[in-house]
Amino acid sequence: MSVTRRRTLLSAAMLLGTVVASGGSAASPPLIPEGSEPAVIASGFKWSEGPVWIADGGYLLFSDVPNNRIHRWSGGTEAKIFLEPSGGTATTGFREPGSNGLKPGPAGSIIIADQGNRGVALLDLKTHAKRALAQQYGGKKLNSPNDVAVGPDGAIWFTDPPYGLEGINDSPLKEQPANGVYRIGMDGTVTLIDGELTFPNGLAFSPDGRTLYVSSSDPEKAVIMKYAVGPDGSVSGKTLFADFTSDAKAGKPGLPDGMTVDEHGNLWATAPGGVRILSPDGKEIGRIDHDKPISNAAFGGPDGRTLFMTASDQILALKINVRGAPARMPVLPSGSNEP
Repeated sequence: MSVTRRRTLLSAAMLLGTVVASGGSAASPPLIPEGSEPAVIASGFKWSEGPVWIADGGYLLFSDVPNNRIHRWSGGTEAKIFLEPSGGTATTGFREPGSNGLKPGPAGSIIIADQGNRGVALLDLKTHAKRALAQQYGGKKLNSPNDVAVGPDGAIWFTDPPYGLEGINDSPLKEQPANGVYRIGMDGTVTLIDGELTFPNGLAFSPDGRTLYVSSSDPEKAVIMKYAVGPDGSVSGKTLFADFTSDAKAGKPGLPDGMTVDEHGNLWATAPGGVRILSPDGKEIGRIDHDKPISNAAFGGPDGRTLFMTASDQILALKINVRGAPARMPVLPSGSNEP
């Protein structure tokens, strides 16, 4: 992003939030430039989520989950409706019927946590046609997939809390006994990776694909878990990576939710109070405070050095000094079908 464009963005948008720390050392620049502050680039949504930068088009897509829309932002302070409905069309039984997490797919497409359709799907960006990639586990409907990520072998992983259903865990529509973390195999088989987290939410992989991070948006146990992952997608370990329970109980806005990883392997994770920047060994090296809950974050912009954040009814942009880890392209399962 050019200096001129950056100044235009900041002059046209309201500055909010505080960068508390930015990492870096004498040998390298700080993660966030001195004086850089989050700017509101669009607003007026009910609950924004799942930002994804479309590099070959130069625009941002994000979900407004309760309003069942995907919006497109390409500059200025206005976002336009890109897809409506973005999720399901059922009028009863759903509290959040729209799409949720969005991630890059093969050229001309994105992978979506199709929360309102209780599945994971591939969305063609030109035709808006959907191809279902997963809708069941063990012969039962999924809850309401929340976020997606691509593993070291190109397999698609996703979380499946019941946030999309009215009544959440008490919904009569809920068929899965667990709120799981899943992997979609190359043949379309869905495998349960972890069924013990209360509310699995965001997930991300380290740049080398050897580590999986999963957040749990439970105010009673607001944590991020860390898993060791083999080249074939096997999981061999599970440890606590970060614990924000005390911040959640102190009433700071938000919970562990979406996350993204930079080119150096640092995790930019939403948490109570904003975004925490955590090194691969779990040390907090930066923090972005905000007065509204931040649900997710993604790297993007013309030079890749903008952090886009979804924050309740707003979309924020922050100029930074690092890029995201290179996007890992998914290998689509052969056993997927039309919704």
